Amino acid sequence: MMRMPDAIPTMPIQLARLGLLLALSAMPAAHAAQQPASSSSAPATTYQHNLLRELSLLKNDLARYEFLSESLPRLSEADRLVAQQLLASAENELGMYNEAIRDFPFDNRVRAKTELPQAAGWQAVDAVEAIAKLAADRRLVMVNEAHHDAHTRVLTLELLPRLRALGFNYFAVEALDAKDTALTQRGYPVLSSGSEYLHEPIYGELVREAIKLGFVIVPYESDTMTTAGREASQADNLYQRVFMHDPKARLLVHAGYAHIDKDIGSFGDSIQPMAMHLKQLSGIDPLSIDQTQLRDVGPMRGDTVYRSLIASFQPKGPTVLLNRATGNAWSAQSSVYDISVLLPPAGHHRRPAWLGLDGQRRTHTISTDLCSGHFPCVVDAHYANESDQGIPADRCTLLDPDSTGVLYLRPGDYRLRSSSDDGRVLSTRTVHINEQKS
Repeated sequence: MMRMPDAIPTMPIQLARLGLLLALSAMPAAHAAQQPASSSSAPATTYQHNLLRELSLLKNDLARYEFLSESLPRLSEADRLVAQQLLASAENELGMYNEAIRDFPFDNRVRAKTELPQAAGWQAVDAVEAIAKLAADRRLVMVNEAHHDAHTRVLTLELLPRLRALGFNYFAVEALDAKDTALTQRGYPVLSSGSEYLHEPIYGELVREAIKLGFVIVPYESDTMTTAGREASQADNLYQRVFMHDPKARLLVHAGYAHIDKDIGSFGDSIQPMAMHLKQLSGIDPLSIDQTQLRDVGPMRGDTVYRSLIASFQPKGPTVLLNRATGNAWSAQSSVYDISVLLPPAGHHRRPAWLGLDGQRRTHTISTDLCSGHFPCVVDAHYANESDQGIPADRCTLLDPDSTGVLYLRPGDYRLRSSSDDGRVLSTRTVHINEQKS
């Protein structure tokens, strides 16, 4: 049986436990029950094992969200912390982005002892522009994300066309399952394409955009459920499926948290992260980019580093700080990753403003009549030429009759489809989103 995290992760060593937990939660119940204990986490309670089994039997993301929400008040502290992690993941998948940050305020951010760059010596530049320049002569770029915070997926989405233009031709995505052999031909991911956090619309856009641009899509997840084994196995999958297969390959990797670390520490004093293993196997030094440590996690006491950098540099989008004298990018932990990305505050409205994707998507207001009197319900906006099993372009969850909702959609035709927690389709309709007026 797998061993579970015994507290909300607040230190880097806990990152592996969160990733393992989310990976296990997406497995079929029988397979999950056979997994060995993780070497870096405390024994799971009977409740935690039962929780994963019950979640795996539920029909959809909304059912998992309701089950976890209803379970939380009656849990012990240790069990509640595990359920919070899974609840935030479900909320993220349902498009409830503000709620996910609120319910799992995972804080692994840079601490006050770090020497911070000052505006006099450093300039704020667009992260996509800076990374594209730094990646021009590299063969391996690795970007991380916080699994329950889709804001950390926007940068990779924006990097895809820039790196493709530079000659990058492989895109590796942690969430995907190699069993979906029809993915590239189909042109978009479906609900069975990988783990449940792939159900989140921005993650779907990552895969959809990479296919459209002509990247070779590389699943690399491992079934090994120990921290050390998983890091080594993921690196081995990448090496065999990319660099052994194509010695001239140029690879962009989208991964969770500390998989991109280039030094030991996040997983303890002896476990090498995936990036270290891959460098040893391939002989290629990755350009490693962290965007989990300088992001908005809501109001937190003592959050002096993030607040100070936001006040000094006032970022409007993903931002990199460059030294005015040398042109070097700032990293809060230079031995671990090459670049620290500063993400602006999310904007805590009904839904965060970053969903507009810098003006590429327009808002479309939806009303509760889509739910046909059944609450909660989730409204999925599917591209008109994709199936109902496709990952939606956006989705919005309406919890009660007084809810209001808004979808963020690119110009084009969509099929809106609302469904209940038992999987019933409540209503469908079509909508056309006009081009922005110049």
